[in-house]
Amino acid sequence: MTFTESIKTCFSKYADFNGRATKSEFWWWVLFVFLATVAANVLSEKLGALVSLGTLLPYLAVTARRLHDTNRSGWWQLIGIIPVIGWIILIVWCVQDSASQSEYA
Repeated sequence: MTFTESIKTCFSKYADFNGRATKSEFWWWVLFVFLATVAANVLSEKLGALVSLGTLLPYLAVTARRLHDTNRSGWWQLIGIIPVIGWIILIVWCVQDSASQSEYA
């Protein structure tokens, strides 16, 4: 999946927490959100906050779909609440290859 396809997919599945997201879809989306937020913050902190807020729901949705692709529940992203250790675990899970089909398909 390309950068633009990933952005289109994530915005079209804005609040879709079902299904699966490939590694490329997830990581292109992460890059897009990072770049958009940095660019918006350069212009204005309020604009940066609005971009972050506007991309929060699709970010949560694509993360849930990515976790489904590794045969985990989307609720596992709550482990990110734990500083440092939780973030590392979540990143490791999102980097893993796709697992075989399961209940989260």
